[in-house]
Amino acid sequence: MIKYIIIDDEHIAHDIIKSYCEVLGDMQLMNRCYDAIEALEYLRNHPIDLIFLDINMPKLKGFDFLNVLPNQPKVIVTTAYAEFALQGYEHNVLDYLLKPFSFERFVIAVNKCFKINDESKKPIDVKISDDEHFFLYSDKKHIQVKINDIFYVEAAGNYCKIVLTDRHFLIREKISDVSEKLPYNAFVRTHKSFIVSKRNIDTVEGNQIRIKDYSIPIGQLYKVKVLDFLKL
Repeated sequence: MIKYIIIDDEHIAHDIIKSYCEVLGDMQLMNRCYDAIEALEYLRNHPIDLIFLDINMPKLKGFDFLNVLPNQPKVIVTTAYAEFALQGYEHNVLDYLLKPFSFERFVIAVNKCFKINDESKKPIDVKISDDEHFFLYSDKKHIQVKINDIFYVEAAGNYCKIVLTDRHFLIREKISDVSEKLPYNAFVRTHKSFIVSKRNIDTVEGNQIRIKDYSIPIGQLYKVKVLDFLKL
């Protein structure tokens, strides 16, 4: 899960970035800041992973803000000014998005953050014992679920369907919350609505993963990450 904030003096920019992040999943909006001073106050006590930063703002400009930031997290610049791109990379930003940017271009930028996060979590081949488990709440009771028994998780409105080797049930949780409980090295998000167990995959063909009699889609925006995770 990537925790992020938006720093921009335009409300519409906040709405666009937030809506894009909701489609991607695995991203949690921590705060909306409408100037850099407000962001500095927030960051004093709240560590985050990623900043979406406009550079032409009142009170304190974006790059001046980075100069005074004690511990800089990853930064994606979002601006209407192309002429400051070089200066952006001098501040070690992940990417420089020129407004209005497309969703596809946004995904390319954010994937750089996911890649860095994934690489920082090595080793990725940690074994999960057969009895490793956690509890999920469904139908007024807590159900013990062995991690190795999970085939996949599917978002279903305000619920998630947990599909196991021998059964399935619904829980009232967001798929992003379920993702937080699963080992990062054993499960991969293949689609905005699906998380799949690496251990239980039978085949990968085109944009489909097969686990026994189940067929799980690989979303176009997730395909590069999935293939990299599976080392294909």
